[in-house]
Amino acid sequence: MTTALFIVSEEGYWGEECVEPLTTLSDAGVDVTVATPTGNPPVIDERSIDPDEVGEETAAHVKEVHETDDRLNDPIALADADASEYDAVVFPGGHGTEWDITQDRHARDALRTAVEDGDRKALVVCHAVGILAFTRGSDGDLLVAGRDVTGFPNAWEEGIVDDRDLMPDGRKLPYWVEDEVKAAGGNWDADLDADTSVRVDGDLVTGRGPPSSHEAALTLLDELGVEY
Repeated sequence: MTTALFIVSEEGYWGEECVEPLTTLSDAGVDVTVATPTGNPPVIDERSIDPDEVGEETAAHVKEVHETDDRLNDPIALADADASEYDAVVFPGGHGTEWDITQDRHARDALRTAVEDGDRKALVVCHAVGILAFTRGSDGDLLVAGRDVTGFPNAWEEGIVDDRDLMPDGRKLPYWVEDEVKAAGGNWDADLDADTSVRVDGDLVTGRGPPSSHEAALTLLDELGVEY
């Protein structure tokens, strides 16, 4: 059976970017394990279950899965997860990833393993793409250097944070994903004129944001050779 490890933020994951890949992979028969930095249940960004923000249907579906899915409610601690035991490692997005996932050495180790192993895949979505700018390969070079990637663009961030980079909840955003990935040598293209944006570079799949979550999940299944 194909297996996947989802590494989810405790500081605020974006609902659709986790739930859509989680349910899509599960429906295709993939065995999913959820891990968080401490092993506590992941915390959802309340904006991602606000009907005014995402629509009533998406808000209701995401909230139901967040509250009832046993894997999300009883995750394992990331330090106890061995990425080499999974066929894929998935990093759902959300601003919260900038405060915990990106800075977690176990998360970076898992990403490195998935991308470099040769037999595994990594899917990184939206703000989680920022982890690529802080992860080094086994050769010491930044993992994203020279890779074609997409992710949460500056043009969208401008509509969320204020002039001091403060989020709607008052937290200061540590960095802007597009800036860091470009500075680390990534070939950035968020396809702003397209409805969705997914990039594949070797064993790395990246998705731009919530509307790209489903396409990104299907792309991962294709890369894994899983029928759906």
